[in-house]
Amino acid sequence: MSEHLLLGLAGVIVLGVGAQWLAWRLRMPAILLLLVFGFAAGPLPLLLGLEQRFIDPNELLNGLLLPFVSLAVALILFEGGLSLKLSELREAGVMVRNLVTIGAAITWALTAGAAYWILDLDLRLSVLLGAVLVVTGPTVIGPLLRHVRPRGPVGPILKWEGIVIDPIGALLALLVFEAIQVRQMGDATTLAMIAIIKTLVAGGGLGLLAGALTAQALRRHWVPDFLQTGVVLMLVIATFAASNHIQEESGLLAVTLMGVWLANQKQVDVSHIVEFKENLGTLLIATLFILLSARIDPSSFRAIGPSSIGFVLVLLLVARPLGVLVSSIGTNLSWRERLFIAWLAPRGIVAAAIASVFSIKLQAHGGFEDAGVLVPLTFTVIIATVAIYGLSAVPLARRLGLAEPNPQGILFAGAHDWARKIAGTIQEKGFRVLVVDSNRDHAAAARLDGLPTYHGNVLYEHVIEELDLGGIGRLIALTPNDGVNALAAQHFIHEFGSANVYQLARGGKQKDALPMQLRGRRLFREGLNFTALSALFAAGGVVKATPLTEQFDFDAFMSRYGETALPMFAISADKLEVICDDQSSAPNPGVTLISVVLPELAAPANKEAEQSAHSPEQA
Repeated sequence: MSEHLLLGLAGVIVLGVGAQWLAWRLRMPAILLLLVFGFAAGPLPLLLGLEQRFIDPNELLNGLLLPFVSLAVALILFEGGLSLKLSELREAGVMVRNLVTIGAAITWALTAGAAYWILDLDLRLSVLLGAVLVVTGPTVIGPLLRHVRPRGPVGPILKWEGIVIDPIGALLALLVFEAIQVRQMGDATTLAMIAIIKTLVAGGGLGLLAGALTAQALRRHWVPDFLQTGVVLMLVIATFAASNHIQEESGLLAVTLMGVWLANQKQVDVSHIVEFKENLGTLLIATLFILLSARIDPSSFRAIGPSSIGFVLVLLLVARPLGVLVSSIGTNLSWRERLFIAWLAPRGIVAAAIASVFSIKLQAHGGFEDAGVLVPLTFTVIIATVAIYGLSAVPLARRLGLAEPNPQGILFAGAHDWARKIAGTIQEKGFRVLVVDSNRDHAAAARLDGLPTYHGNVLYEHVIEELDLGGIGRLIALTPNDGVNALAAQHFIHEFGSANVYQLARGGKQKDALPMQLRGRRLFREGLNFTALSALFAAGGVVKATPLTEQFDFDAFMSRYGETALPMFAISADKLEVICDDQSSAPNPGVTLISVVLPELAAPANKEAEQSAHSPEQA
């Protein structure tokens, strides 16, 4: 028996992480494959006539299933709170407030009405389902926004809404759950008011207090470095449990506020905690989706029928657009931004978890025979919204001019003289560049050269938040300080991915002092550091754009300009490739090579070969 349980638990992890990896390889929303894998491991074997599921969550966790789901959702929301910066509310605050109040109320009412009239669901269950589907799924919104990378306030608005609305939706579902068990409306109203007050006091108070105490403990070094993530995890779970003990479902508000407090305090650096929680959150999301989708009763899907299509269409085409339209009244959002926000409200793991919890409670309570249909209905909405939004968000953002396909621009850390020359050449070729430097003179010179410039330290958190990264897909760190270059690479790995952050090699005998996982990819060629590159420009090096052809290929180029020539970029059509020392293949004919060359060192014997190739060059 124990061996069977071990295989089941291992299967949950393997299927969850495997689905996310496969989704990454296929460039599709991970939640879709998680649902497919979970359904294949649970309901599908029963539909095929087998006696039992490959993975049975009720058997694996027994009475621990609901507590585990609750704790996992709490940790996911805490990690979401850690990503919320109050500075983002300067432009997005009014819209976020309206979406989580007015927009949520409109969504709730229309969803409940659609469930009652279209699905012919019991009125009480319809109102409960409407409350559950108010949430918009931060576990899906986050990856979609990272993939789309929209410009302007759209990203912050959707991110804040997706995280803040979750505890609100959980509270609404709790209030409805308690109200439908009370016969007298007066008693239900009193219970609702008491629950709201207790949630605000317990969830809000404990969340802010826990955030402040955690920051103080880290600032005063009461916790050693190696225990910090463990202690923070302990405090999150303790805060969630204590708040829920005072008022059910208030713990979600508490952990969200705790995360927001830690994200916005200036006393201690919590980046290592954020990274740990992101990794933990990925594992929890995978586990939850497999467990919750594997426990679905396949017979409950038969009770839904084709009417669920109309129900989903009401959510997509009526409830969300109307909620956004009303919420955006009085804001300065453009019609394009309003349209994109109206077309992005996927439901995710929190909706699935809330529906599962209250469905089980109602079935145990008795008198709600149709309560089991809440879970398959919620999963139907999740599958439909993730599939539709996931496949259409990127094309829509590009069509509306809110995002660029495969952003090719470069963020340059460093605006000294030769960094400006490199950035200027890239900009002349039609790619967006942005240079950042803490040296006021360098920043002023970059602006005079016509380069988009930000004066500030690239390592400061507020600088990273204020940079406009629309159209930017890479970081190139060119400062003379190797430590700054390495830290900048680490800062922007979450924005661009480890494959798209580059830095110069370290000079001197300690060039490999930092481990590779703490560094960006080394630029251009092995051993090239700031000193060597500065010497190349001091010797008269110029940045040159050279079209490569069949007659004048890369070998001919190197023969023409000698070993001192430094190839840096290869441009083909609208694609920009950074040349780094871990590449083995040479640029092919048909690309434009951006390089640094010493013209006076060009071999005279090869000038005729270059001229015969008719390859115009631009200095």
